[in-house]
Amino acid sequence: MVKILDTTLRDGEQTPGVSLNPHEKLEIAIKLDDLGVDIIEAGSAITSKGEREGIKAITSQGLKAEICSFTRAMTVDIDYALECNVDGVHLVVPVSDIHIKHKLRKTREETLKCALDAVEYAKDHGLIVELSGEDATRSDIDFLIELFKKGVEVGADRVCVCDTVGVLTPERSYDLFKRICGEISVPVSVHCHNDFGMATANTLSAIRGGAQECHLTINGIGERAGNASLEEVVMALHILYNIKTNIKTEKLYEVSRVVSRLMKIPVPPNKAIVGDNAFAHEAGIHVDGLIKNNQTYEPIPPEMVGNRRRIILGKHSGKAALKYKLDLMGVSLSKEEFEKVYERIKNLGDLGKYISDVDLKTIINEVRGESPERKIQLDELTVVSGNKITPVASIRLKFSGDRKEEQLIETSFGVGPVDAAINAIRKALSSVADITLEEYHVRSIGSGTDAFVEVTVKLRRGHEVVEVKSQQEDIIRASVDAVMEGINLLI
Repeated sequence: MVKILDTTLRDGEQTPGVSLNPHEKLEIAIKLDDLGVDIIEAGSAITSKGEREGIKAITSQGLKAEICSFTRAMTVDIDYALECNVDGVHLVVPVSDIHIKHKLRKTREETLKCALDAVEYAKDHGLIVELSGEDATRSDIDFLIELFKKGVEVGADRVCVCDTVGVLTPERSYDLFKRICGEISVPVSVHCHNDFGMATANTLSAIRGGAQECHLTINGIGERAGNASLEEVVMALHILYNIKTNIKTEKLYEVSRVVSRLMKIPVPPNKAIVGDNAFAHEAGIHVDGLIKNNQTYEPIPPEMVGNRRRIILGKHSGKAALKYKLDLMGVSLSKEEFEKVYERIKNLGDLGKYISDVDLKTIINEVRGESPERKIQLDELTVVSGNKITPVASIRLKFSGDRKEEQLIETSFGVGPVDAAINAIRKALSSVADITLEEYHVRSIGSGTDAFVEVTVKLRRGHEVVEVKSQQEDIIRASVDAVMEGINLLI
């Protein structure tokens, strides 16, 4: 059994442009705990007052996971961690000569003493201590082992080898951890970065070499090229190496999307395990194989990780794929309608477009001459913005539910008038559908202050994604129209 330390809320939050408030940190922590993560690195208590509030919110929840804070080998860091009521600290000490000489401006002896003093201080205050060697994979291995051995002597519960700039290779990783694990009496952890795209492979090799714990992030987010991806490492361990963890794999997709939404970092479509294309198929020969046996082109069932199979229609699709797709959707077409829909799909495919489920429903409606009911209509929109005025939008929507028609009225603020208007729409619809805005783009059509603008939005509801464009002279109206159209398509 391999333990998982999730550092999404610390190393992951250090992704450029990402900053979580305490409520968002708590929401992610609860999801991680429900996922089955053994240890949650909730942040770095020394960072700020807001960071400490977030960590305290997490430690007050009584989660099953061990909660720790990142600290340097300094008593002030440990004191702030204690203030947050964490179970332990991830105590990180630079160990490479590059870091010791140029960052710390100390000697090895001084660095070693600071590390041991910090470990003793943390243990004296009742904390679990995981002692990490920063930039360990560029350090003198003998010095690293000396630090670990002496750290264990003064109470360190675990030690961790950090591949801080991602320079390990799978071969070196296996050899390094085999030696360290053979000489250290406590569990050894691995912490890999993805600078050369090998974080997952290096983590797996470290576990083969004897590591009993690995540091991972959801979606592989993190500084620079990111950290080892939790979903990739866990599924490779489970499926390829028959090594178990406590992770509930069927929740991986859900947690991935929560982190993506709160950190505002889209998951690449081709991301392993949790990407929207991870179980997507378009080529006719692939779809034909899937119809006969899903295992022909899928290494695992998508449901195992909470994802789903997607049959993509485009220029590579055959009629069998369209028929299979229609059967899955429970749609019956006449022979003439089928041929018209297929022709439309091929024509759009030649233009470089793939056909989503929402697109296919739209094509079917057009072929049949049907106009889908707009369940949500905009009745009124008022936006106030100006100098020294926080932009605020009030909106009134008419929602045609299954049994009755109701008015949805909401007001919301934003960083600008467009943001306020879209926030108001989302707030009004929160009780109707959980729809998230994944992308928003604006471009000018023409020149001058009265030029048209084209707004493109990408919206998601569960696994369904739709992209809509709207052109108007008014950027607020264009944005609202695009969002409303997308919401109606999804609903």
